[in-house]
Amino acid sequence: MIIPIDEIAAETLHNIAKEFVLREGTDYGEIETELSTKVAQVVSQLKSGEALLVYSELHDTVDIRPAREYRDEAQ
Repeated sequence: MIIPIDEIAAETLHNIAKEFVLREGTDYGEIETELSTKVAQVVSQLKSGEALLVYSELHDTVDIRPAREYRDEAQ
């Protein structure tokens, strides 16, 4: 189920994005990226619709997924 981000407090959205970034690791290749920058990029992707906040009833978890990936699986 897609969670509408406009129904979530800004601080909560930030914390979800931060947890996602930390879970994904910190190896960004040749150029090191600050945590705050990466979190801001994820929040921006959520706001633009490029990424979606998805709740899994099966696992009782929230995840951030690329919109195209989620829509491909839903079909």
